[in-house]
Amino acid sequence: MSDHRTWRLIGPALAERGYRVLAVDLRGHGRSPRGTGGSPLERYPLEAYSDDLVENLPTGVELAIGHSLGGIALAGAVERLEPARAVYVDPAWRFAQTGMDPRVMAELRHLTREQIVALSPSWEPDDVDAELAAAAAWDEDSAWALADQSSDLPAGPAVPSLAVLADRSLLVDASSARALRARGFEVRTVPGAGHTVHRDDPAGFLAALDGWL
Repeated sequence: MSDHRTWRLIGPALAERGYRVLAVDLRGHGRSPRGTGGSPLERYPLEAYSDDLVENLPTGVELAIGHSLGGIALAGAVERLEPARAVYVDPAWRFAQTGMDPRVMAELRHLTREQIVALSPSWEPDDVDAELAAAAAWDEDSAWALADQSSDLPAGPAVPSLAVLADRSLLVDASSARALRARGFEVRTVPGAGHTVHRDDPAGFLAALDGWL
């Protein structure tokens, strides 16, 4: 359910390194439009996220980063966007195979400030504020749509690609990480970080990008 605000520390850090940073709200998230159509699946098919990126972003950028659902979107768009390099942060490529229940995801929007702090004790207060604001702006039908769709690990990287994983990732298990390495991905883990690697440990996340920035 997160939006561009999840990158509030990483965006400026990249800008300090000379990048012009564009932070994307996927459809149904943040300031972007809701999906159109009848059912959640019609409004939020996985391929639509990728098509949205291609429609709205420049091609040939230096670096493209996608987290979680954004990793699915980027993988589906990367051949058309043609970035020089790509980074996938704890990508949800095998979400359906994990057995995670979209109903549980939909309920996350109702977490209180105290519950968010308990779940993510390393977050700064501004991150908690951002999560609450993102939850209020999010269309939970985008979670329900995931129940009827599946994706899988990419066959290989279309451009030089790095996967930055959470410690003991729930989305990319050890066998999937080995498969990614065998297919040509660089794979690194940030110790102690949860699914939102770049918020749980911003410094650790930037360190994991060493050689890619």
